[in-house]
Amino acid sequence: MTSTPDTAMVRDMVRIRKVEEVLADYYRDEQQMRTPTHFSIGQEATSVGVCAALRRTDPVYTGHRSHAPYLAKGGDLRGLVDELHGRETGCAKGRGGSIHLVDHAVGFAGSAAILGEMIPVAAGAAWAFALTGAPRVATTFFGDGATEEGVFAETMNFAAVHRLPALFVCENNTYSISSPLAQRQAAGFGIAARAAAHGVHAVSVDGNDVFAVRAAATAAVDRARAGEGPVLLELHTYRWREHVGPGWDHDHGYRTREEIDSWIERCPIRRAADALRPAHPDIDDLVAAWSAEYTAEAHDAVRLAKAAPWPDVADLTRGAYGPAA
Repeated sequence: MTSTPDTAMVRDMVRIRKVEEVLADYYRDEQQMRTPTHFSIGQEATSVGVCAALRRTDPVYTGHRSHAPYLAKGGDLRGLVDELHGRETGCAKGRGGSIHLVDHAVGFAGSAAILGEMIPVAAGAAWAFALTGAPRVATTFFGDGATEEGVFAETMNFAAVHRLPALFVCENNTYSISSPLAQRQAAGFGIAARAAAHGVHAVSVDGNDVFAVRAAATAAVDRARAGEGPVLLELHTYRWREHVGPGWDHDHGYRTREEIDSWIERCPIRRAADALRPAHPDIDDLVAAWSAEYTAEAHDAVRLAKAAPWPDVADLTRGAYGPAA
């Protein structure tokens, strides 16, 4: 079957899912990746749908849950896996780990660990585009917990006042670590509404529907690129695994197995395949083939990472206080 933009998005979600599942197994079983690792298993539609609307020259910034946006934007898999293993060939030279990924060649500008940190950074990039007239849009991904940082309100106000070409993507998975959204934010006043109160055009979207995400992101990027100001997308989704680490956490006391299973039934890959099946009756065969291909790709990347060189001790501070040589 000839690939289409729709089937390509399913393919990209399958790739992210399989890569992360393989990495999670190695992380748990071998204990060779010691960087804190936040998986996006179950949330693949948000990254794939948004990045499908971006150009290579549109920079993306993320917080700690960075693998999926990195891969969706075209980030190098070897660079990611080598980085998780702390190798010199990693995308951050083995010095940043899972939370500090970067691939400027495809417009993945970087990720960082401090909650909400990249929200104003993306706004700064967007302001530069506005001042220079560059036809680019800065995008940042963050979780619902980051919207409780003061910098969120400050950035929304600044972005609205200066009509910045910025796309703010809130992956609302309803938990800030183990604290439910309902216990942290006032009922009836969602994240999109809070952004709108600052003058930012805001849209609430089913984040497990990759086609709805792409449509909303395309409209948002077109609006921002045309000089009509920033947009916030509140994408409702759910992470299947624990907040940080490879395991399941239904026995940790803050959510139940039944709740997790109810969201697994809303799997974004399954939903997309179901939607495409009438027009693409071989979609299930394609998903199976992609699953096998990308599982093998991930295992191969881990094998190569283990053989890659460690950073030289003499170079450990290179780039820490200025550009790397």
